[in-house]
Amino acid sequence: MRLLKVATCNLNQWAMDFDSNLKNIKESIAMAKQAGAVIRLGPELEITGYGCEDHFLELDTVSHAWECLKEILLGDWTDGILCSIGMPVIKGSERYNCQVLCFNRKIIIIRPKMWLANDGNYRELRWFTGWKERDQLEDFQLPIEISEHISQKTAPFGYGFIQFLDTAVAAEVCEELYSPVPPHADLALNGVEVFMNASGSHHQLRKLDIRLRAIIGATHTRGGVYMYSNHQGCDGSRLYYDGCSCVVVNGDVVAQGSQFSLKDIEIVVAQVDLDAVASLRGSISSFQEQASCKIKVPSVAVPYKLSQPFTLKMCPSSPLKIKYHDPEEEIAFGPGCWLWDYLRRSGASGFLLPLSGGADSSSVAAIVGCMCQLVVKEIANGDEQVKADAIRIGNYTGGQFPTDSREFAKRIFYTVFMGSENSSEVTKSRAKVLADEIGSWHLDVSIDGVVSALLSLFQNLTGKRPRYKVDGGSNSENLGLQNIQARIRMVLAFMLASLLPWVHNKTGFYLVLGSSNVDEGLRGYLTKYDCSSADINPIGSISKQDLRSFLRWAAINLGFSSLADIEAAPPTAELEPIRSDYSQLDEVDMGMTYEELSVYGRLRKIFRCGPVSMFQNLCYRWGARLTPLEVADKVKHFFKYYSINRHKMTVLTPSYHAESYSPEDNRFDLRQFLYNVRWPYQFRKIDELVRELDGDKVAITESGDHENLGATSDAGGGLGVAAAGSGNPNVGL
Repeated sequence: MRLLKVATCNLNQWAMDFDSNLKNIKESIAMAKQAGAVIRLGPELEITGYGCEDHFLELDTVSHAWECLKEILLGDWTDGILCSIGMPVIKGSERYNCQVLCFNRKIIIIRPKMWLANDGNYRELRWFTGWKERDQLEDFQLPIEISEHISQKTAPFGYGFIQFLDTAVAAEVCEELYSPVPPHADLALNGVEVFMNASGSHHQLRKLDIRLRAIIGATHTRGGVYMYSNHQGCDGSRLYYDGCSCVVVNGDVVAQGSQFSLKDIEIVVAQVDLDAVASLRGSISSFQEQASCKIKVPSVAVPYKLSQPFTLKMCPSSPLKIKYHDPEEEIAFGPGCWLWDYLRRSGASGFLLPLSGGADSSSVAAIVGCMCQLVVKEIANGDEQVKADAIRIGNYTGGQFPTDSREFAKRIFYTVFMGSENSSEVTKSRAKVLADEIGSWHLDVSIDGVVSALLSLFQNLTGKRPRYKVDGGSNSENLGLQNIQARIRMVLAFMLASLLPWVHNKTGFYLVLGSSNVDEGLRGYLTKYDCSSADINPIGSISKQDLRSFLRWAAINLGFSSLADIEAAPPTAELEPIRSDYSQLDEVDMGMTYEELSVYGRLRKIFRCGPVSMFQNLCYRWGARLTPLEVADKVKHFFKYYSINRHKMTVLTPSYHAESYSPEDNRFDLRQFLYNVRWPYQFRKIDELVRELDGDKVAITESGDHENLGATSDAGGGLGVAAAGSGNPNVGL
């Protein structure tokens, strides 16, 4: 037996914070060595942090990375242990995303990333070049300030592997694992037994299975030890990196780290038998045949033995059951950990949330409550960094620290019910009960006086006073009156966030939390510059359906029982007067259900459907209950209001990324915000298809409106927004 102990890690790095990043790297190496590991793998671009974005274009960023690497090489950190460390490297005139493999205070090989992540949230081609040479290693001239200190002038640079006396080891960087022809295929045929994948992979609901299947598949049919390392935490943007570092041997997971954690450093150690890899490969005839005519990959020889012979003191790690979180747990823990990182790194002293008693704002409150529970639990487990951060943020003195989540919430979390004459006593009561369950400092205020003052000012300017639609007003008046309330709430929220700490003799400021969900963003069912315009939003990329499931789960598992009643209530913005014969409902206002919105969103983004292909897909999906004309009405209605309100995405509060059909404009969903909202060509094509499918049952006017001669349409009218600058009311204020 050739026994090998390896260590991979989750690291909570912060983009451009070289001091804390270097500290975490050093501690992770020390922990790996203490565990007896001879290979240590860290995440992609761990020295700089993955999310530096255009800072990668600055020479300072690359220079500082080399300075940090020099400090590692000058110490005893790499003595007796192979360390793969991620950083940017400039070679000639190109900038590469590299893994620098170091051993015994020397750089053994610099491995540039070949296939870059350049879709979804990733823009690596903006900052880096993919390495194209595959048949030879080049000599890389090390920077003078490095070479003079480590007595090494050059290092091999390129695609290759390290040949030790007893095994072969190679790096594979993040996206390369998912490429159509991944490097590990050729590397395995060249005898590489240990693969090290340094990754920067973000959390997305229900995504972990995709990642683990790719890792398992890499060694299932060709054998090998696959080490995977990932960032964990918020490194400065909308993404939460969800860790889950692991070790896989011949298709079996033998070690798995946490997916959601407040720890800055987590080491995952496994003991593997390299002979098991050789045995599997020798038993696969096709592997033997392909290896005999392989494309040779260059290598670097290191005259050192990593493995140990058979001993009873070293027992190979056994396969284990993979740990997956339910989506409801992902919603609780992912945004909860993201909020904690944002809070402790932003300099804020807490959060302020406009809490309406509706599903969305209650979900945000529950996530903050979960965050407080995680903090108290981690302190009880002995995490000194979490304890120090909690003492500072919570303003504890005299050796005190958080031991109860409700008491901690009282120190860092304000909730405020900003009611009006349109608010019901039921939602007011629900907000108060939930705040008590979580432990937040809760306030109750009426905004009617401010609304009345603004309406009087408007009347003095124009001579007119707007009325709600239920009182005989027009659509414009109705929207204007709703938007006044929403925008007043935004102004009041930011005023309270900046001044309430002062009122209570606290230092700092509070971060305002937003509470609009992904479906409302997609439809534009929110007022521009209202309480959706917060500092950050933990649910801005989560669907209404997932949030309702989360509320049911949290009522039981987080101990906030009032969430069950909140989830059961029909969604309403409560921005219009309640009458005996009228009550405002979100889905009626939108002219579509939240379930339909999720379908539209996935077809638009994930399946890249325009109006015509969306119509065709929905004819298949909904054809059993809707006619082609009814499907056409729904598709047109969605695209009309999507395009009318797309401009709102340009000012959307930065949101935790959790859903693959997010309409977030800044990084993920890059589309224009000025549309021809009539979509004349596309809607005309839909009309032609309807004629073909329904024959003479349907007559279509020149304007594109339908006169239904034989079927009933249930598309719904929605809010009559006439201009792109109009705003729709928000939900859950």
